[in-house]
Amino acid sequence: MEADILVIGGGISGLTAAIEAAETGYNVVLVEKNPYLGGRVVQLTRYFPKICPPYCGMEILLKRLQNCKNLKYITMAEVKSVSGSAGNFTVKVEKKPRFVTDACTACGECVEVCPVEIPNPFNFGMDKCKAIYLPHEMAFPQIYVIDGEACDKCGQCVSACKYNAIDLNMKSEEITINAKAIIVATGWNPYDKSKLTNLLPDHPNVITNMMMERLASPNGPTKGKIVRPSDGKEPKTIAFVQCAGSRDEKHLPFCSAICCLATMKHALYVREQIPDAKVYVFYIDIRAYGRYEDFFAKVSSDENIQFIKGKVAKIEDAGNGNLIVHAEDTSTGKKVSMEVEMVVLATGMQPSTAVQKIEGLEYDDYGFVIEKEGIIPCGVARKPADVASSNQDATGAVLKAIQIVRR
Repeated sequence: MEADILVIGGGISGLTAAIEAAETGYNVVLVEKNPYLGGRVVQLTRYFPKICPPYCGMEILLKRLQNCKNLKYITMAEVKSVSGSAGNFTVKVEKKPRFVTDACTACGECVEVCPVEIPNPFNFGMDKCKAIYLPHEMAFPQIYVIDGEACDKCGQCVSACKYNAIDLNMKSEEITINAKAIIVATGWNPYDKSKLTNLLPDHPNVITNMMMERLASPNGPTKGKIVRPSDGKEPKTIAFVQCAGSRDEKHLPFCSAICCLATMKHALYVREQIPDAKVYVFYIDIRAYGRYEDFFAKVSSDENIQFIKGKVAKIEDAGNGNLIVHAEDTSTGKKVSMEVEMVVLATGMQPSTAVQKIEGLEYDDYGFVIEKEGIIPCGVARKPADVASSNQDATGAVLKAIQIVRR
């Protein structure tokens, strides 16, 4: 497969880069490891500071993508290695089997007969789905996928499919792509909360910021109702723990840039849905730069949202589903022990390449991709960033890639 520009990653940065490059007239190949495009953004409930749903901008991007005749996208594909130099890269890609072909109409009859349930990966395991599933209702492409490890190959879905769209004999295949320039937009993962042992990560009512996004989403595990995972109870007191694993030499030494703003957004979710709820935000420093200062002022003016300057030392089980948060209020010098009904950990943004590296790329000490001639990282593959910054970064990466191609 030949490409002027190869884009690795189909999240908001990768989509923006691929579409901008293709609309300029270059041949583009986009490789995405998930069975759908959109990355982390499609898991969000709303953007800050406007607090609007992400599907608005995503639908426009996907419409533009479909109009790009010189853009080819490949889902369920992982880049294994990159070799060569600017103008002449050779990229090895493993395309994993989807077990469902393009003949799928997303009718859903296969789901009705599937006997196997799995934790829903899109909702971080907070609910269940079948082994054959549509990742989410707005998934693009709108094609079902089978979890190859969970599927017992019973064949009931094959019998139920009227369109002969299921092939349980699909195998992995290797694809070689020759590209002149490469844009790396591999995105990020929430830091693994299980490593934060002092914060009681295994307790069902201690969730992450991304789990909170899914909990508040209309297409999430509770259809948008914010409840405690343990018993479905509406929480009246919620503590948000900032820098959970960030700015910590034992975990992520760097600031993830957006966690403070995401927590403020989550506080508004809670106050909007549960008017008498009390929200407590434990923080080291508030990062609300530039135009986001007004957003902070709006949130902090709410009398039911209290900001407490102090890092949480530990969380304990109160024995009734509730949790006890221990911290020091550095503004008063006093220790705080507070009982709450739910805790949200603002886990940091860890670049995907910190966990799963691509052979042939160069990385800094934190796992972010280092730019070199012909290989241009953007979005959170390059540094922590919000959605707007990631889009701007992606457009800049396209300009650099075009220069390489033209040269």
